[in-house]
Amino acid sequence: MTETITTRAAVTHAAHTGWQITELELDAPKAFEVRIKFYASGLCHSDHHITEGDAPVRMPVVGGHEGAGIVESVGEHVTRVKPGDRVVCSYIPACGTCRPCSEGHQNMCVKGLNAGTGMFLDGTFRFHKDGEDYGGFCSLGTFSEYAVVSEYAVVPLFDDIPLDIASIVGCGVPTGWGSAVYAAGVRAGQTVVVFGAGGVGSNAVQGARYAGARDVIVVDPVDFKRENAKTLGATHAFATAEEAHDFVVAHTWGQLADHVILTPHIVTEEIVNAAVQMTGKGGKVTITGVGRGEAVHLPGGFLIGYQREIRGALFGDCNPTYDIPRLLRMYMEGDLKLDELITRRYTLDQVNDAYQDLVDGKNIRGVIIHDEE
Repeated sequence: MTETITTRAAVTHAAHTGWQITELELDAPKAFEVRIKFYASGLCHSDHHITEGDAPVRMPVVGGHEGAGIVESVGEHVTRVKPGDRVVCSYIPACGTCRPCSEGHQNMCVKGLNAGTGMFLDGTFRFHKDGEDYGGFCSLGTFSEYAVVSEYAVVPLFDDIPLDIASIVGCGVPTGWGSAVYAAGVRAGQTVVVFGAGGVGSNAVQGARYAGARDVIVVDPVDFKRENAKTLGATHAFATAEEAHDFVVAHTWGQLADHVILTPHIVTEEIVNAAVQMTGKGGKVTITGVGRGEAVHLPGGFLIGYQREIRGALFGDCNPTYDIPRLLRMYMEGDLKLDELITRRYTLDQVNDAYQDLVDGKNIRGVIIHDEE
């Protein structure tokens, strides 16, 4: 029987208190669960929303939902992986048998219902300290050296994929890439505008170009991110929506964009309105970034007259068990840039510095390295 172990983790107990490095007790995996030794964890903006009070999650919580490592032990009935396997975690599990999974929509698997609490489906937790239960964000908690996760949340890796690269393919890469390729449905020759060129938006740029877009126009106030987007396939980049709008009007002879994809750190009513007004007849606005619960008001005529469409995208409409290996194969074949996305690597103790770098616009994607080996 696998025993309880201790693990160092970055946790938060309340909004606006940052991350604290804490030693926690971690249970053995139960049925259909695995315990992972994490080697790398991506630093997604969604975790920063927790400490900013923008994400309604149960506290205390272990941060992190992008992670890759080695399976240390497994519970009963686990068939997807075995101890010693190299894996990447998907922040949305994929059971393969629920209604969404059976219809090809693993990104909406019903087993992901406890993402905001970190509680397992049996109503219990695996992280503890002094008798208190700690959830793992998205039922993962990859800001911990070890974590117990659902078997349905792990995807086996090819042997020659670096674990730091693999970690970001658990969320940011498929979320952005799929937002363009699947959710928006970008086609050859189209004009695409992407708001926000961080870890998700950069991959929306890559997805749009891979799908054959003629123009990929980025809107981001940070010069570093705009320049980086150009190395990933953006054809033009602007600091403001107004500049981008004027360009799109002139460049398309007034037809406007076919697609506008929203991946900024916060989606606001102002951004949504700007996106709609930049979208042409029969075009689509795809909302991938999160907001603060802000209501969006639009005149009905904005949608009806041009037959515009607005839709949300979760995990870029990707299917984890299919698209994570697919994207990694594209990386291996040189069709997807991933090394260029990681701006800096940090230790677990530097997690707050890492998020300050993100806020300051210095990172496309930071990665925590738990174990240099």
